[in-house]
Order: sequence, then C-alpha cells, then structure tokens
Amino acid sequence: MAHPQFTCSVAVRPLPEQSQPDAGQYAFAYTVTIHNTGDITAQLIARHWIIVDADGHCEEVRGLAVVGHQPLLKPGEQFEYTSWTRLNTPNGTMRGTFFCMTEDAKPFDADIPEFGLTLASALH
Repeated sequence: MAHPQFTCSVAVRPLPEQSQPDAGQYAFAYTVTIHNTGDITAQLIARHWIIVDADGHCEEVRGLAVVGHQPLLKPGEQFEYTSWTRLNTPNGTMRGTFFCMTEDAKPFDADIPEFGLTLASALH
C-alpha cells in the first residue's frame, strides 16, 4: 500500500536588522526543508503555524501555499523555502502542520516539530 510522508526540518537565524528591541519587536528568519520520504508523489497545499512568545502569547497563522508555492514532490524530492516571523519577546517557539494531498486526492498532514526562536543576546 502506498504511503505518503513528508519530513520537515527547520533552520532558524535571528534578523537583528529587522528587529527593534526598544519597541519589543524581534524578527527571525526560518528555512524549512520539506522532503518527500514517502513512496508516492504528493503536494503541499496549505500551512498552519503556532507561534508562542516567551510571555505565552500564542498566534496561529493559516494559509494556502508556502511563499506562494504549492510544491508537488515525487518520492525523494525536496522543496526548501525561507520565510520570517516577528515576536514581542527575544525568544519563543514555533511548530506547525502542512496540509498535503496525494495525487489521487487523499489528504495527509506533515508535522513540523517545534523549534526555538532565540536571539543569541537573550541567552546571556
């Protein structure tokens, strides 16, 4: 039986040039790599992010596509994109889910494990 699966990894970097600590604005870039580790072709349709700052404030972001793309990935293929987010605290976390669909229109979710958003200066 065919098994759809996307595996996601994330790399984060702070964006000090986009941050305004005096105004409580901290920006982070994140690069997501989506790898089709299943054995059938499938497409990423939509995203759902949960962003939590150090004060526990939670923001949910939902939308179609990622950076304007709905990549169709054959087994073994990957798609990488970079986006960014802003927090009101110098650190927080993000996690999420990609809503995906196989070529024969069977839906499945790809989880994005929680990752930290941390300004290096906030650790000292």
